[in-house]
Amino acid sequence: MFQATRRRLALWYTSITAVLLLLFASGVYLYVRSTLVERVDDTLNHVVEVVERALVIEQVNGQKKEYRINIEASFRNNANSVEDDRIDIEWFSPTGELLWTTFPEPINIPIHSNRNGETVRIENKGTHFTLSTQHSALLLRQVTDRVEIGRQVLGYLRVSHPWFEVSKPSRQLMFDLALGTSLMVLSVAYCGWFLSGKAMEPVLESYQRLKQFTADASHELRSPIALIQTNVQVALSDLESNLQANETNGATKWHYKQQLKIIEKLTQRLGKLVNDLLFLARQDSGISKDIFSSCPLDALLMEVVEEQQLLAKDKKIALSLTLIDPPETETNPEVLDNWFALNGDWGQLARLFTNLIGNALRYTPSGGTVDVELTRIESIYRVSGLRYLTPLLKVKVSDTGIGIPTEALPKLFDRFYRADPARAHNQSEITEKATGSGLGLAIAQAIVELHQGQIQVESTVGRGTTFIVTLPIVKSHE
Repeated sequence: MFQATRRRLALWYTSITAVLLLLFASGVYLYVRSTLVERVDDTLNHVVEVVERALVIEQVNGQKKEYRINIEASFRNNANSVEDDRIDIEWFSPTGELLWTTFPEPINIPIHSNRNGETVRIENKGTHFTLSTQHSALLLRQVTDRVEIGRQVLGYLRVSHPWFEVSKPSRQLMFDLALGTSLMVLSVAYCGWFLSGKAMEPVLESYQRLKQFTADASHELRSPIALIQTNVQVALSDLESNLQANETNGATKWHYKQQLKIIEKLTQRLGKLVNDLLFLARQDSGISKDIFSSCPLDALLMEVVEEQQLLAKDKKIALSLTLIDPPETETNPEVLDNWFALNGDWGQLARLFTNLIGNALRYTPSGGTVDVELTRIESIYRVSGLRYLTPLLKVKVSDTGIGIPTEALPKLFDRFYRADPARAHNQSEITEKATGSGLGLAIAQAIVELHQGQIQVESTVGRGTTFIVTLPIVKSHE
């Protein structure tokens, strides 16, 4: 499927580029060809003007109103100069009779006045040139001008130029453009294939992640559903047996109660999993409507730590919160009152740090410690050569737990990923086995990114793990 899509993308890239290059090459060819034709026509018109100025006009038998052209005197000095420019001149009488020409042999082309220039085809048949419309041995560009004084027509002057001065460079240009266009199309085809592959990489990656996500979600949902079905079937079976035996003693009631508690726990677990999936889906689609307001992070952490103290006492883990006081140089009362305040969503931030502290307690053995530290730092960045300071809040959640293997750190925030606890040291000291769905850290990362912050992890197997969350006081666009 992806290869077919890639081929279609590459084909579209190549086709569109080929059409654009073809239009561009056609435009260049037509422009250059018309420029060459205009240059030849300008040359012919210039020769016509020069020759007409050199014509020797005489009166006929002394009459004032009749004139004629002295052909010998008029064209004697023009023959050599026009041959150097590959230009031929013909002079015709007022009746169209050829009187003088620089062609070696006369050409049989009808005479008519045309100062705009025209192209004619002639071919050599025997010893004479005749006009041909099919097979051409020679192409000429001609300009014909009628020479007159007053109303008297003295004759016609026709100037011819070889057409190969236009056709030869035009053919060479066409060949060059065709070759260049072909090479460009091949290059674009290769680049299109390469770029389409690059464009398909995130799509393929997203598709693979979606497949993995679907498989993992199906697995996570299948387990509690199967357990719920099993417990319900057992309960119904026992109920039917007891009804038949008409026995409803205390042991049977206790058995029903235990099965219902198991079903309740599995239902809660299933509901939490569905809520987590719904949260991530909304974050990915961008349809979540989060209300950001001023949020005192110190008060939030105090509340979260207080909630987790019960679990910490049960596991005999020392859970502490440390707030780094502002420097003595800061004396602004308004700033001091809001030293640990940021613009964020209270509920999501509480969920973020509940996940992090809960994970730290879950993977820390009895007698260990979990430390939460909150401090405010200044980050420096430059814009157009100017330095700016932006305040950030940094929260560190450190534990003395089993640690995370180095090879598992890059995938730690992937959905449904759980590091293999068998690789950790002192696994026997863990009193509570991790039973999460593997979405906690993925949700934590989504919340941090929503607040335009960063989350990092440092861990050493057997010594503990530290999560570092950095959150801006205000959003970047503010």
